[in-house]
Amino acid sequence: MGVDEIKANLKNKRLVLGAKIILKQMKLGNVSKVFLSNNCPDSVKKDVAYYCGLGGCSVESLEMPNDELGVVCKKPFSVSAVGLLKQ
Repeated sequence: MGVDEIKANLKNKRLVLGAKIILKQMKLGNVSKVFLSNNCPDSVKKDVAYYCGLGGCSVESLEMPNDELGVVCKKPFSVSAVGLLKQ
């Protein structure tokens, strides 16, 4: 479900890429769901889990590495974390 949801929302411009930007948007309460690659750094996983607990958003771990997630997001670089913005 995660990859299909990412592809659908990529067209709607509702995705935020990158751990720093996702954490900033989570602190502001603008993120509803976070997708993490399977080789995402542990420090990012801990931070995302902490702020999701505070903000009430959900976390989904994908079964793909960050370079494949970058290809799914149509980016020429690897992406470890993708956030879905609230409407």
